Amino acid sequence: MGAGIVGLSTAYKLSLSFPEAHILVLEKENKVAAHQTGKNSGVIHSGIYYKPGSYKAKNCKDGRHQLVEFCTEHGIAMDICGKVIVATDEDEIPRLEAIYERGVENEIEGIEKIGPEELKQIEPHVKGIAAIKVPCAGIVDFGGMCVKLRELLESGNGKVEFGQEVRQIKKEGDEILVKTKSSVFKTKYLINCAGLYCDHVARAAGIKSPVKIVPFKGEYYELRPEAEYLVNNLIYPLPNPEFPFLGVHFTRMALGGIECGPNAVFVFKREGYGKLAFSFKESLESLTFKGFWKMAAQHWRMGMDEYKRSFSKKAFVKGLQKLIPSVREEHLKVSPPGIRAMALQPNGEILDDFYYEIIENQIHVLNAPSPAATAGLAIGDEIVKKVRTEFGL
Repeated sequence: MGAGIVGLSTAYKLSLSFPEAHILVLEKENKVAAHQTGKNSGVIHSGIYYKPGSYKAKNCKDGRHQLVEFCTEHGIAMDICGKVIVATDEDEIPRLEAIYERGVENEIEGIEKIGPEELKQIEPHVKGIAAIKVPCAGIVDFGGMCVKLRELLESGNGKVEFGQEVRQIKKEGDEILVKTKSSVFKTKYLINCAGLYCDHVARAAGIKSPVKIVPFKGEYYELRPEAEYLVNNLIYPLPNPEFPFLGVHFTRMALGGIECGPNAVFVFKREGYGKLAFSFKESLESLTFKGFWKMAAQHWRMGMDEYKRSFSKKAFVKGLQKLIPSVREEHLKVSPPGIRAMALQPNGEILDDFYYEIIENQIHVLNAPSPAATAGLAIGDEIVKKVRTEFGL
């Protein structure tokens, strides 16, 4: 269930591996890629940042290769334009070196360290003292990719049912009954790829997971057309090693335009895209989770900075000016935000790798963080392997 990039990639891979099966994807919205998949900045990540040997590192690289092949074959908007990761002062050089070494260990193709002169040739308006050039990064229309995945699935042995919000899951003999707002579906096997509500779906199936999804909103601006000359492709700062967000950056988008951002702020509603969106029930769920307060105690200063950027365009621009000093407030217009499902553990630590919980004939994907969109097809392969081993198929 879930018709985002992970759910549809999984369904597609299952349809190829089990052509005799009947595959049904349940989606509560009226279209594919309605939330995390369709509201991110559309970057094809290289895999340079991730811990060697982790699911993230392995699946990102494999998934990136599959994604490029898939989009090339099916005419999905895509450009392997490359990116630069920029150090703006001397204190950042050791972190730049560490990221480069990690990229070498992860065997990321073509990466190299460059100085300010070559950086200026690639991105003339960026101010930096050193950078990593990552030629295999790119941009893609993930929404268009999901539309094609659905089309391929439904031309074979699968179907997507919209408007089907899952309310209850229970075993009845050899079958699993999935109750939605309007229907009851019977199945032998179930895979939960419900993104922002994956823990709710797992709880509906009786799983008492220690992991809780806490929503964080990423707010974006977009460069006005007259300011697009400031950015050629993808420009990233050095990420904070203690927090799983990549900092405000500049992203040329596959369908046109240049995004600036995002920040990362806790929100009081999992799909609350407006500034004042609020759900009492969902807020209570997050705020009564001890892991939330432990994380907040550790990162409160960073959180305050993120909120400042949320309510002050001037502060947001100041963050952008660290990379491109000539960007101005009048260059920016508001762009739609996205919300990320961040999985927290009871000790306050952020679960920073893919995470599954499995019960009889059910697989629940309870954390699929970035680069899940890039890695979607590889995650689908991973789940197919789990289906074979766990379900004995």
